[in-house]
Amino acid sequence: MAIKEPSFTLGIEEEYLLVNKDTRDLAQEPPPALLAKCEEALRGQVSPEFLRSQIEVGTRVCNSMQQARDQLVHLRSTVGRIADEFGLAPIAASTHPFAQWSDQQHTDKERYNVLARDLQHVARRLVICGMHVHVGIEDDDLRIDLLGQAAYFLPHLLALSTSSPFWQGNQTGLKSYRLSVFDELPRTGVPHQFSSYSEYVRAIELLVSAGLIEDATKLWWDMRPSARFPTLEMRITDVCPLLEDGIAIASLYRCILRLLYRLRRQNQRWRTYPPFLVRENRWRAQRYGTEQGLVDFGKGAVVPFPELLEELIDLVAEDAEHFGCVAEVAHARTIVQRGTSADRQLARFEAVKGLGGSEQAALVAVVDGIIEETMMLPSVIPAKAG
Repeated sequence: MAIKEPSFTLGIEEEYLLVNKDTRDLAQEPPPALLAKCEEALRGQVSPEFLRSQIEVGTRVCNSMQQARDQLVHLRSTVGRIADEFGLAPIAASTHPFAQWSDQQHTDKERYNVLARDLQHVARRLVICGMHVHVGIEDDDLRIDLLGQAAYFLPHLLALSTSSPFWQGNQTGLKSYRLSVFDELPRTGVPHQFSSYSEYVRAIELLVSAGLIEDATKLWWDMRPSARFPTLEMRITDVCPLLEDGIAIASLYRCILRLLYRLRRQNQRWRTYPPFLVRENRWRAQRYGTEQGLVDFGKGAVVPFPELLEELIDLVAEDAEHFGCVAEVAHARTIVQRGTSADRQLARFEAVKGLGGSEQAALVAVVDGIIEETMMLPSVIPAKAG
């Protein structure tokens, strides 16, 4: 029996760090009134995160990339405006360039208290933020089938998103140090490949019955079936300071899922490679971003990222047309040409030092650049009447 085409609806979640505009350090104790005002202005679309210096926003269910863009513009601008009233600013970057994780406090909320107790030192280091993209795939078995196939493309998306080259004032040598921190948690990394939805459910039930997890929300894979919605949730990417970069990555992810669905409809499928090979590309994306290329497993060779991107854009051309996001997908080329946030952060750091600035002055300049980019928002296009 043929599977009905999924809705491919879209939802995007972004996590931000809150910085003090005077010191540019993280705001360890943001006033409770800040979150209260955000909740009042963004009903149901903003929430606290694990650390008090973090805040999370999420779009409602969207049918188009323009809807997602408009909502994120509203969410970012509202959080930015309210934070400014308290002398703070949000930064959409996956690590803070010089904040000390040991200075941060976790949010006093039952879920976070349990995490802090269970994960101990590992949890206390989680001064990291990400972007999560939900795409509606209503059929359970199709969701699991696409989970196994789409994992191949996760390193490509990570490479485009990198925004965490610094950690505690140090250049890490990685474009996405966030993943190094996050991978210390259990149940992270490339998702396991399941043969069916029932096999997936049995695995979750085993962990629950053993008392290891309460539910599937404690799976923190790079991509997972959402425990709350009939979606495939992509979680591997860093959060992007420039909103259009995040929109491009979300567009690519959505198109990739429809590409894989189309192949299945034609009794074809993307070749599934062993997870350890995908992890090799994951590491290359984490280490180099878009600079050094990824392995083309079919060719058995490292291919420059621009070539891989062109192949991917060609593969999803029909899907980009279907979703009306050709320009958004094409923007991925701009990311590669201009560099990711990690590239720009490193360049700004070196530029300030090259002019005789201290390392601390250079790090402060990096924070200033992220603040500026986070609030460089496109205009919201009013919805058409009718």
